[in-house]
Amino acid sequence: MQPVRLSDDELTAVMNAARPLAPRDRDRFLQAVAVAIAALSVRGPGSVHRAIQATFRMHYDPPDLRTDEPRSRAY
Repeated sequence: MQPVRLSDDELTAVMNAARPLAPRDRDRFLQAVAVAIAALSVRGPGSVHRAIQATFRMHYDPPDLRTDEPRSRAY
C-alpha cells in the first residue's frame, strides 16, 4: 500500500481517534483508517473525518460498566 499523505490536522484527528482504543487495537485501527482514506475519491477535512468515524465504530469495544449492584442509593 502506498503511504497516505495527511495534513497536520488530519494526522492529529487520526491519532486522537486512536487514543481511546486499547493499545493492542490501535495498529489495526490505524491501518484500517489508512485504507479508508486512501479509498476516498475526494479528500478533505469532512471526508477524512467520516472515514475516521466509520472505522472507529468498527474497532471500538466499549467497556461493560454494568454491575449487579443498584445504581441509586436509598436514603
